[in-house]
Amino acid sequence: MITSEDIFRIDSEDQFNAQALRVFKYQFETNSVYRSFCDLLFINPSDISHFRDIPFLPIEFFKTHKVVCGEPEIDMVFESSGTTAQVKSKHFVADKSLYIKSFVSAFELFFGPVESFTILGLLPSYLERQDSSLVYMMNHLIKKSKKPESGFYLGELNSLADLLKQLDKAGRKVLLVGVSFALMDLVELETFQLKNTIIMETGGMKGRRKEMVREELHNMLKTGFGVNTIYSEYGMTELLSQAYSRGEGIFRTPPWMKILTRDTEDPLTLLSPGISGGINIIDLANINSCAFIATQDLGKMFGDGSFEILGRFDQSDIRGCNLMIL
Repeated sequence: MITSEDIFRIDSEDQFNAQALRVFKYQFETNSVYRSFCDLLFINPSDISHFRDIPFLPIEFFKTHKVVCGEPEIDMVFESSGTTAQVKSKHFVADKSLYIKSFVSAFELFFGPVESFTILGLLPSYLERQDSSLVYMMNHLIKKSKKPESGFYLGELNSLADLLKQLDKAGRKVLLVGVSFALMDLVELETFQLKNTIIMETGGMKGRRKEMVREELHNMLKTGFGVNTIYSEYGMTELLSQAYSRGEGIFRTPPWMKILTRDTEDPLTLLSPGISGGINIIDLANINSCAFIATQDLGKMFGDGSFEILGRFDQSDIRGCNLMIL
């Protein structure tokens, strides 16, 4: 039986490979959706000796199938954002403690103890939903910070601006996490010169503003907040782990998570570092669903394991994944 301790104590490439192979064998045997996908590709665990050769399930399956191992009791169901007319991804989480362990461990690995921060959430488009994995994570971190000022701010930009200035002037360590359009709204309302605050964007103009490239967005936010760096968070409904960027849009993963890139024309072919392609993710915290996911994001992986996101496939670009679904 694979335990969370096995996953979260990984500290080498060899350990990652060993645990990835164990998770693959377990999910091949217990996840009927993933097993059917592997069978279509004529791939069996006995054929695989390295994580690079494990099949990656197209993320679209989370819209059309219940991707779980066995028939567990479900703790919670996270849904992706989208309009009511759109088919949304659903992630059936069998053990919410695993999610909590993953996001707290990753946060503290990158930033230190949660309790050292006052955590402010500016996530209006997410707070309107009760099934957002991001809101669940932020709510838990806000409570864990044990700071009276920590909390979500919705439609309260003036009071948030005042609080930011007050906390920063007092020398308090602050983390402001926000969607791109809301952070832009805030710096158009006020200008700041923050010394002790981390600004972290989670992406997403969500049709609220014109889309802009990351460099343009970050330059505007750096000027508006008076900071040298804009941090970023990379996660999604179908994952239980997150990657973080400390600036320049270069993300790093925790030890139990890894990014690979695939050829956009041949989704079964992986690319060397430095070549742009589709993003494949191994998230070993996804023990009870699927740890090996081919996303619709485009990006580039570097030799040290870091990566950047360059955009998303449009519908014509994902034909390779669609063929596999059929």
